[in-house]
Parts: sequence; C-alpha cells; structure tokens
Amino acid sequence: MRLLFTCSELGLGHVSRIIPLGKQLEQDGCETFFLSGGKAYELLKKEFQHSYKCTPIAWYENASGIVVPASMLNIIFPLSVFNTEKHHFEIKRSVIMEVVLRSYDLREKLCTTAPDMVIADGDIAALRIATNHKIPSLYITNLLRPNYGFMHFLDFGKAIADRYVEKTTKIVVPDNPPPYTISDYNIGNIQALAFKDKIEYVGAFMDTTHVPGSDEHVFAPISGPIGTRSKILQTIFPVLTKTRCKAIISLGIFGKKTSVKVGNCEIHSWLSTDERQEAMKNARYVIFSGGHITCFETIKYAKPSICIPTQPEQDGNAAKMQDLGCSIKVKNQKELAKAIQKMEQNLPVYKKNMLNLNNVSSKFNGLDRTVEIIKTV
Repeated sequence: MRLLFTCSELGLGHVSRIIPLGKQLEQDGCETFFLSGGKAYELLKKEFQHSYKCTPIAWYENASGIVVPASMLNIIFPLSVFNTEKHHFEIKRSVIMEVVLRSYDLREKLCTTAPDMVIADGDIAALRIATNHKIPSLYITNLLRPNYGFMHFLDFGKAIADRYVEKTTKIVVPDNPPPYTISDYNIGNIQALAFKDKIEYVGAFMDTTHVPGSDEHVFAPISGPIGTRSKILQTIFPVLTKTRCKAIISLGIFGKKTSVKVGNCEIHSWLSTDERQEAMKNARYVIFSGGHITCFETIKYAKPSICIPTQPEQDGNAAKMQDLGCSIKVKNQKELAKAIQKMEQNLPVYKKNMLNLNNVSSKFNGLDRTVEIIKTV
C-alpha cells in the first residue's frame, strides 16, 4: 500500500504524530511518502527517505509572537515582516497565495507518487486535492469547530474548511473520548456536524502509561515559532528567578545545544528526547503554552501544570485542563506568580486529578487504532 503523508507546519505537534505513524506503517510493509514545509520538513527528511518540501502556510509573526490583526490582514494581502532568524526584512505572501502554491505542490506530488491513500494531519488543502483525484483520505486533527477564544468573523473560514473535511473518508481525533477530551473546546459540538459519523476519538499517539518520578524542579518546555518562544520566555524567566525552587527551561531551539545557569534556573537551548522525558518525569509541575502534545506528556507523567497560551487552540486546551482540575491558565507575569503560589499550596489536589486523568488516558492507544483504521479504509 502506497501512502502519502502531509502535515501542517503550524507548530511541531502535527509532525510529531506523523513520524511514529509513518514508521509503524513502514514496518507493516507500506510504502510511504511525506510532504510538509518549514521545521516539519526538516524533521521528516531526517526520519524518512521519501520526504519532500512544499509551500508552508503560516500566521503573521514578529519577535513578540503571533500578531492577530496583521494575520487577519495577511489572509488577503502580502505584508512586510522582519525575519528574526535571518535578521532582515522580507515580504510574507498572503495566506491565499500560500494555499494556492501549496495546492500546486500537493497536486504535483500526488501525481508522481500515485498513493492509495492520503493521510493529512492538520492539512486541509491535502483533503481537497485528494477528493478531486478521488483518492481515499484520512484526516488527523484536534481542531474542528472551535468554540473557545476564536473570533466570530472566522466562522466563514470554518464553513469553508467543513466543505473539505466532510468529504474525507475518516476523521481521527488523537485524544480521549468525552468528557475527558483535552481538545474538547477546539473540537466543538460534533453532534451539529453533518459528518459526525466519520469522527473517531482514538486516544493519544503516545504511550500514556504512568511513569512515576520525583519532584525535583519546575520544568518549562518552550516551543513554537521564534516570536512565540521569545514571548513565553519573557513571561516565565523573571518569575522563576524569584522562586526558591530549582527550574529547568528548554528554549526549543532545534539543532542547537548550549546550556547556562542563571540563579536557580538551568536554561538549555535544546533537550534531546531522553533529556526532555527525564526533566518531565522529575518535575514538580510544568509550565508551558498548552500545546496538545505537551498536554499528553504531562498526563503521562501525571504532572500538574500552569499554561500560558499564545494562540486560540492552546487557550482551549488550557481551559479544558483547568476545568479538569489539572492546570491553571494564566496570561502574564502577575498571574503566573499567583498561579505558582496557588499550585504550591494545592499541589496534592492537582496531582490526584492528574493521576485520575492518566488512568483514563492510558486505556487508549491512538497509534495502533489509527493504523487499524488506515488498513480498513
């Protein structure tokens, strides 16, 4: 069976699901091809022989993070932006143009690889191309009809997305079934969707069997584009340096490996997978942005958390984790300082709630179930 995988590059959560899924299907004898852009492509080409680069689709972002008003304007118009990694100004194409160019990339690769199925993680454009070529498709997503933090004028965009999503063969949500769905507010009310029968909650793509650890430090893994990482660091660092507890901060700078100690804080440019797991396992609690994959990392090690969302999807995840009594959602340094104090005072309660959530999550194996679905389709 020939499979074409595509994934969004808006954060590395999408590619982190595609990689283990692709490897497992390769072991089962499938022929695989991968398509993405940005950092996601860089990760894919290190793991798979047949990895191809395509036009990335991105928010408008500067050194302060994602700029929502500019991102809305950038949907139609190209805008000037300062590239903080290359240190020069450049023109960011409109999102419409990015979608058009990506569609051409997808169509070309679809013709050359001739897959039996398209597997898209967060890449709606791929679903449209697969439908037009009458090829079965599987959509992996933790975002369908968000009802938390998204602006109402984006409802038109949601309706357009629904047109392509509803034509896919199967929709996989890599999350717990309700009422313990971490992406609950981002999935929305699926009972109102015409394609609700295609949706299946399969569980996380990682093994969430509980791994006990110690409470040696506070762990703050920072991820996302450079502007977002900078914004989170500016919020976390001044507060953590004033606490007595040892803190480990990972800056999420892929490919670099430097470390420095400032007061009680150990700051690492990048942590390997093993180092990150060790830091998570022995954390007292975790401070992060609310990304879906990291939410399940905290569940695996049953670690309470404080979330500092930088975009609506993370805001929805953080709100659900808070409603489950497992996390505290904050916006700024002042709220973070209060949250740390609250977390320290009520740590046993938050730990108990995390263990309960782990007990539910560990009953599902999203990776194995998704492989079964793909073979069935």
